[in-house]
Amino acid sequence: MHDERRRIEERVERLQNQRIKPAIYAAAVPFEVAAWQAPGEPVSFEEAAAASYEPFAMDTPWGPPWGTTWFRMRGQVPAEFAGRRVEAVIDLGFVGDWPGNQAEALVHLTDGTPLKAVNPLNQYVAIANPATGGEVIDYLVEAASNPDILANNFEAPTPLGDVLTAGDKPLYTFKRADIAVLDENVWHLDLDIQVLRELMLELGEHDPRRHEIAHALDHAMDLLDLDDVSGSAGAVREALKPVLAKPAHASAHIVSGVGHAHIDSAWLWPIRETKRKTSRTFSNVTSLADEYEEFVFACSQAQQYEWVRDNYPQVWARIQESVKKGQWAPVGGMWVESDGNLPGGEAIARQLVHGKRFFIEHFGIETKGVWLPDSFGYNAAYPQLAKLAGNEWFLTQKISWNQTNTFPHHTFWWEGIDGTRIFTHFPPVDTYNARFSGEEMSRAVRNYAEKGAATRSLAPFGWGDGGGGPTREIMERARRLKDLEGSAKVEVEHPDAFFAKARAEYEDAPVWVGELYLELHRATYTSQARTKQGNRRSEHKLREAELWATTAALHAPGYGYPHEKLDRLWKTVLLHQFHDILPGSSIAWVHREAEAEYARVAEELEALTSEAVTALGGGTARVFNTSPYDRAEVVRDAAGTPVYVEVPASGSAPLTATAEAPQPVTVQGRVLDNGLVRVEIAEDGTLSSVHDHRAGREVLAGQGNLLRLHTDLPNYWDAWDVDKHYKNRYTDLLDPSEITVADEDPLVGSVRVTRPFGNGSTIVQTITVRAGSSRIDFETDIDWHEAEKFLKAGFPVDIRAAHSSAEIQFGHIQRPTHTNTSWEAARFEVSGHRWVHLAEPGYGVAVINDSTYGHDVSRTVREDGGTTTTVRLSLVRAPRIPDPGADQGRHRITYSLLPGATIGDAVAEGYALNLPLRVADAAGEPQPVVSVDGAGVTVEAVKLADDASGDVVVRLYESRGGRAQGVLRTGFPLAGAQVTDLLERPLEDAATDGDSVSVELRPFQILTLRLRRS
Repeated sequence: MHDERRRIEERVERLQNQRIKPAIYAAAVPFEVAAWQAPGEPVSFEEAAAASYEPFAMDTPWGPPWGTTWFRMRGQVPAEFAGRRVEAVIDLGFVGDWPGNQAEALVHLTDGTPLKAVNPLNQYVAIANPATGGEVIDYLVEAASNPDILANNFEAPTPLGDVLTAGDKPLYTFKRADIAVLDENVWHLDLDIQVLRELMLELGEHDPRRHEIAHALDHAMDLLDLDDVSGSAGAVREALKPVLAKPAHASAHIVSGVGHAHIDSAWLWPIRETKRKTSRTFSNVTSLADEYEEFVFACSQAQQYEWVRDNYPQVWARIQESVKKGQWAPVGGMWVESDGNLPGGEAIARQLVHGKRFFIEHFGIETKGVWLPDSFGYNAAYPQLAKLAGNEWFLTQKISWNQTNTFPHHTFWWEGIDGTRIFTHFPPVDTYNARFSGEEMSRAVRNYAEKGAATRSLAPFGWGDGGGGPTREIMERARRLKDLEGSAKVEVEHPDAFFAKARAEYEDAPVWVGELYLELHRATYTSQARTKQGNRRSEHKLREAELWATTAALHAPGYGYPHEKLDRLWKTVLLHQFHDILPGSSIAWVHREAEAEYARVAEELEALTSEAVTALGGGTARVFNTSPYDRAEVVRDAAGTPVYVEVPASGSAPLTATAEAPQPVTVQGRVLDNGLVRVEIAEDGTLSSVHDHRAGREVLAGQGNLLRLHTDLPNYWDAWDVDKHYKNRYTDLLDPSEITVADEDPLVGSVRVTRPFGNGSTIVQTITVRAGSSRIDFETDIDWHEAEKFLKAGFPVDIRAAHSSAEIQFGHIQRPTHTNTSWEAARFEVSGHRWVHLAEPGYGVAVINDSTYGHDVSRTVREDGGTTTTVRLSLVRAPRIPDPGADQGRHRITYSLLPGATIGDAVAEGYALNLPLRVADAAGEPQPVVSVDGAGVTVEAVKLADDASGDVVVRLYESRGGRAQGVLRTGFPLAGAQVTDLLERPLEDAATDGDSVSVELRPFQILTLRLRRS
């Protein structure tokens, strides 16, 4: 037989695109359309319904960037459409085929009922099936003219990312608003051909099934009457039935399809637009559930549910009904799909607490898994946090984006830093926006790493990122692929069902230990520094407010713990931890609003803390220590005078100098010495020496605090990525304009270094040494006006460190300092929280910070045989896409060098730098709510129980990486104690003795105690 594949394939493609698709809608009549342009921000349906509308013609431009235009569409179904499936078809002038980053609309009835959304891949609204003829249609359509920020694949900066700079030129031209007849036979024929043609093209050229499909399609096309596609469609479909009916092989891979609509809570659109996106997508999903009884839709992010509940009650009611029918599956159990690296440990705990509680309260459902397909890597504390919140499984997709190494598993046990394991799946389809194309199905089978040991994988299907969700076309593909020879088999089902089956067949799945590091998007540890600083400070201010509010609730009669305010503020911070806000990868509008929100949160939390401290009674100046460690350090009184004080952990002390003052600080030129460390500052403003008096050794092996400005233009995804070649071009900032003594006091010595550089930028650093402390602080004020640059601060230390240790959530992670393998080489930029620690046996150094996350660690061997290990903090970047003005302006960052530091020292000083001592008036000496004896037992949160019972909840963890035993003592009469999960539900009784609780922790174990007051 001659090989005619090319002729057949080209024939089928042309007939499908040029004859069959245009015949899907058999007849149409236009709506009568009128329009009203809403001024400014979106308005309510009631306001839009009362507005005055002007006639509007097709092919008319409409929609300024970020505008809202309401269209009134009126019409009547013609009598000749009776007995047919009739739909409204609306084309707003869509560009491309991505639903989420362009014009979108929500169609309402005149009473305000939302019907369904329209987007480029979902342009219809059902009218009647079958129609009787004469039906009167009257719609109000809220159309959003969101700009296409992704146009030209991020090749150039755009002003469209902020309503303040986007202009008012119309973006779209309205193309179609019709009442049309859907020719179901032709529509189904198109889908039959799509599925068969795509399957055919994925099969091998020697596979008999490929040739069978080709010849079946060829013969079927002979039956297609080009002058009467509708009339002949039935015969063509009949001819294709045998080839569509052949069952899949018994060993065929099984794909569990789960409906999905990834909706970024903000990204290339502001939060206000996401609130509308949720209503559009969820309207479509609930409509689709009515059409397909087997449909199951998995939806995460409790925040988005709350938006719909508060703004679209009718859509909310439909969601509740779909949940009852089992077609809607709340998943994820988090407030938002947060970033996986940057939120603090307590913040991730609260993500899980607030998310799971929302689903329990509103649906009676406790979610079983963490659903995080799109975050940019995942910290190694997640398995323990997930399990402590009652989860059984974890799902991610983003690791498929790895730049260097292919992740070796798709189904595996993920083991965290404490030893907790959680059953984890990473879909081999390599997308969370699947549509069951032939290419996707083939890819899932080809990629699947567990062949021979397991048989199934999960595929989240539906258009996403900006919403859209599953469509009827995708559901029809799933039906055809349920049991089709040559393809994997598709089963649409709940993700819990998939995970139960996957675990049952593969209980002995392989184990991956440690972080799930994404070998891409490494710049998200640094981009939009003010957003990151806002998050870090909000987390610590929340800790502070909860601690002192609890203290006041225990010791101040009449004080009421501010449950509702703290809950609201936590949710605001959790929202902004979404994986395109906190990482710095959103448009200018998003980050402008985030900075304003963080400022508001800081102001409210400051007021709550002040109220709590004031409630303890005014009178004597006291120092309040929110840190979980005792502190002896310098603080300034109301007049600005330094005072050396000792303050207990989570407690307070009078603002009076301690009896034993430490050795004073001397300042001699550019040399600072406090008897613990001597710091010498060179003429170029770098540190030429840091001598540790206690250890009798020089700390540095080169220029300390070397500020290096790199050229930074990644290959793609400017705000997300830093590529390895950034290291090859740089300028060291070695020309200070001024070096002066900034502070010369027996307790504080400081030198200020001013550096102008680049495009009018300036860095002013105050290098400070304080009495009684080995910590050297670098208070850094940056006026930043660079573009496509990356600023690092480096400390080369004379230590042969086999690995670096970086703080993560509830512990730390060790990473090799060598690059023996491609896995280690790929970690050329990594994340950490408050500190990074380098050590050799007997000596260590920590670098601490108050607001940055990215860093790199490298080592080299010197000519004298010694080893230099260098840690460099990433301070600020200057990407221009998607925000052309990212990071421009002022930044205030403090980082510190801590010579002679153990891991325990790094932990304590990390808390100290991020939780400054507070000076305020208070009467009496309130006991700390809790105090802990036991090295490594660290208190992370102190609060009252969320159920308003008055119980005290304390979350603590082992922070040094070893076993720990200790005793927790209460500053109040203790009636009993329970170990609980993160949701404060009892797991077991804790061992108590009077007002104390015995604590025993494995390395990095998290323990939540619920303490009942007498």
